[in-house]
Amino acid sequence: MKFLRDKIDQIKKPFGKGEKLEKFAPAVNALDTFLYVPNHTTKHGAHIRDAVDLKRTMITVVLALVPALIFGTWNAGYQSLSQIQEVVPFMDALIHGAWKVLPMIAVSYGVGLGIEFYFAIVRGHEVNEGYLVTGLLIPMIMPIDLPLWMLALSVIFAVIIGKEAFGGTGMNILNPALTARAFAFFAYPTYMSGDKIWVSDASTTDAISGETILGKLAAGQEAGYDMWSMFAGTIPGSISETSVLWILVGAAILVITGVGSWRIIVSGFLGAAVMAFLFELWGANALMDFGMLHLLVGGLAFGIVFMATDPVSAAQTNRGKWIYGFLIGFFSIMIRVFNPAYPEGVMLAILLLNVFAPTIDHYVVEGNIKRRKKRVAKQLKTA
Repeated sequence: MKFLRDKIDQIKKPFGKGEKLEKFAPAVNALDTFLYVPNHTTKHGAHIRDAVDLKRTMITVVLALVPALIFGTWNAGYQSLSQIQEVVPFMDALIHGAWKVLPMIAVSYGVGLGIEFYFAIVRGHEVNEGYLVTGLLIPMIMPIDLPLWMLALSVIFAVIIGKEAFGGTGMNILNPALTARAFAFFAYPTYMSGDKIWVSDASTTDAISGETILGKLAAGQEAGYDMWSMFAGTIPGSISETSVLWILVGAAILVITGVGSWRIIVSGFLGAAVMAFLFELWGANALMDFGMLHLLVGGLAFGIVFMATDPVSAAQTNRGKWIYGFLIGFFSIMIRVFNPAYPEGVMLAILLLNVFAPTIDHYVVEGNIKRRKKRVAKQLKTA
């Protein structure tokens, strides 16, 4: 490791303070801070001594995403190959899915990090590690048949408009990954309708576009899958949204490490369950009759666990997190049922609550202040 340390220090010399390439220092320092803990500490103002920094937090989220990513890659290959052969070996499905998934990840990181480096150089600040998570989340929530140039445009929009326009990492009011999906949804609705998914592109046949469960229900058809298949994730859907099982494994990692808020996760599923129960009592169509199974399909679980818990765009107060999460789940199911043009609703629900999260926190804090004033007034009166 000393050899690597010495080599990086040697590379950084022309980019040091006062050197000719000083303005490009943030791009080079990004490699250093990615491999090593920064060798400087806070000198002024109040600060907290803690081993947890932004880099460790982002890497923890990436590790939590890996189980769903691996399964999603396998499932993409399985859904494709199962259309043209009866038996699909595990490695064949994984490799076949990787041919589609890995280029999407490469484009997301290449385009996104390129923009991050540009803004860091122009503004003269270090490159933040926030895009480590965003760059992986964006392809994971996209349909696997989305053209790479559409993915690139979505990334550009998300990073520039959804993030850098507000000041960069930690300043955005909307989740950047969902901003990318929203852009793709409104710009290219035929690819992002939420009711179709690519399942085969064999060289001997044309691509087959199969319906997702929500697409079938929106059309008044039966789901066509049992509860275990929905929970395990062997169903059509966007890359990493299908398996509730592996999403919950990721949720456990986030909660145990303290990176994700268990209050938002629990209240999110609770809100979705309440709305699904109310619609099941109504039972006017197939989407309403689906009941609690709504919690197992679509992007609901993935959105609640990995998107709604984004510490930057979510509510900050404990009570606010309960309200925020509950409303996300509640509105997600409502949008699914009442919007036949777009059966999936968690994206719109989270973006809506991102906007109102500061308002929720404001009224929670104001409510706490009023209760404290009443307690003080009561104590003074009885004293």
